Amino acid sequence: MPHLKVSPFDTSIIEKKLASSEMMTFCAQALNRSDMLIGIEHGGEEFLLQLKPDETAYLLKYDKVTRPLKVNLLKEALESVSKELELDVRASNIAISNSTGPLSSDYFKKIEDFENISYPKEKVSVEVGFGSGRHLLYQAKKNPDTLFIGLEIHTPSAQQVLKQIALQGLDNIWVVNYDARLFLEMLPSNICEQIFVHFPVPWDKKPHRRVISSSFLEESMRVLRKGGRLELRTDSDKYFWYALETFFSVPKVEVEVRKNEALEVTSKYEARWLRQEKDIYDVYVKCTEESAAKNVTIDFNFNDVKYTKGIEECLPTKALVFEGYFIHFERVYKISDQSLLVKCAFGSFDRPEHKYILLGENSCRYFVSSPVKTTVNFMAHQKLAEQLMLTKGE
Repeated sequence: MPHLKVSPFDTSIIEKKLASSEMMTFCAQALNRSDMLIGIEHGGEEFLLQLKPDETAYLLKYDKVTRPLKVNLLKEALESVSKELELDVRASNIAISNSTGPLSSDYFKKIEDFENISYPKEKVSVEVGFGSGRHLLYQAKKNPDTLFIGLEIHTPSAQQVLKQIALQGLDNIWVVNYDARLFLEMLPSNICEQIFVHFPVPWDKKPHRRVISSSFLEESMRVLRKGGRLELRTDSDKYFWYALETFFSVPKVEVEVRKNEALEVTSKYEARWLRQEKDIYDVYVKCTEESAAKNVTIDFNFNDVKYTKGIEECLPTKALVFEGYFIHFERVYKISDQSLLVKCAFGSFDRPEHKYILLGENSCRYFVSSPVKTTVNFMAHQKLAEQLMLTKGE
């Protein structure tokens, strides 16, 4: 990802340049650490740049939590900030690329869009982790009456599929650069025909990171229409048996298993595994009943929360664990005597949210966007608000 290596400089110049800057909005210094965060507004988006001082060189780079999907925005911001601060650049990889996918198209959707969105097709299917997009594109061409929502956390893969959508003239694919485990909770009940999970990462050493889980199965059955199905395809023996155990742990379910079934379209990886004579497993889980509509009102506003003197000293440094969720104030950055930027992790243990909270003299908000509207995130949000209301000595 884009970054600059620059000669060491007096970082106090950043604060002096804020008033006249085209992009920089604030500067936040980490407590008890040397790294800093710079607030950026550019291209209609907010995000952060991170400055990491070192004895020989300073590293100016993107921040993972707030990183925009449009990589060129990062590159433009890095170039602009380096010029405004008159930095001595020693190394750079911020050449602007014209080959980036058409991320401004109507086919790229943010997770926030699904809070209030209209679906252009009566039928909807979801593919989790579409990779090269070969299967997703094939299905979309074959079924023009169905909207296919493709989920992929690997940004370059998302960009490449967006390019192919434009080149092939397709109008029935939405690309979402987000974690599928959280995304399903954004969908209405009984809306999906199929949910494809083809060759997910096995995560044998970190099973908590697997897509397939009891909660994912529960959400899949809710969003699937009666008769719809969840389709798992894997080359991993361990994942296959793990998935079967997960699927059969629910009281009532219809499961079909096939082995080495040939599909009409295969990925390059699957073709390689077939040449190696590896077994390929398909597991189909059928939705057998209609689900109740999901009507949950969730408000992520902090209302009366604001900065109080000494709050940075009394925030807990260790994770607070509750039944089914946790909150963790990971790092605190000081913007001024009356404002902080707090880096947090919270929510479900197997699919946590990572956010910043901008805490000011008169207000408090998530920076740059609110969490996904799930019940567990809302419970965690309420605990975050409780902690931020505490003052020194309470």
